[in-house]
Amino acid sequence: MLSRGTGRAVLLCALAAIGLQAHAEEVTICYNYGCYARAPVNYAEADLDSLRQQLAAAADAKAEREAIAVVIGRMYAIAGKQTPVWRDKGGNYADGGENGKMDCIDHSTNTTAFLRLLQAHGWLRFHEVLEPLRRIRFIIADHWSARIRERGTQKVYVVDSWFFDNGRPAAVMPVEDWLGGATPNVQ
Repeated sequence: MLSRGTGRAVLLCALAAIGLQAHAEEVTICYNYGCYARAPVNYAEADLDSLRQQLAAAADAKAEREAIAVVIGRMYAIAGKQTPVWRDKGGNYADGGENGKMDCIDHSTNTTAFLRLLQAHGWLRFHEVLEPLRRIRFIIADHWSARIRERGTQKVYVVDSWFFDNGRPAAVMPVEDWLGGATPNVQ
């Protein structure tokens, strides 16, 4: 008869052997424009540890923003292995109407959820997560983005993953630039 601890270890080894991973965190994401569809995404311990290490390597706020950009892209790539968001292309028109497409509402919602997960673990040392922000230009053109605020300077930045294909690093820029219509160099 196996002890409870030994039995659990054997079960985890068996799951690993057949390619199943126990998940450490689950985040519900949305997609198909305006958060029309929702799906859970499981982040395994190994995924989370890799994200933590990326953020822990940041020595200052600027380096943390650069790490956040990469980590958000990686979180979307993991989500793309479990949901149809792997089909998402930058912007709104390159998706071809595919299941898994995302508009800025989907991106701002998901990116904020990802940032809140990182914050809840204490992995954002130089920034705090704010509510998503909307900019309106030319009356009919509005756009949403996730936001963070640097703790030391109180300067606000957007974290905008909408511009790029799934899994690519997000754009992180000062909120005043973004509100003025700035966009990253998209290739």
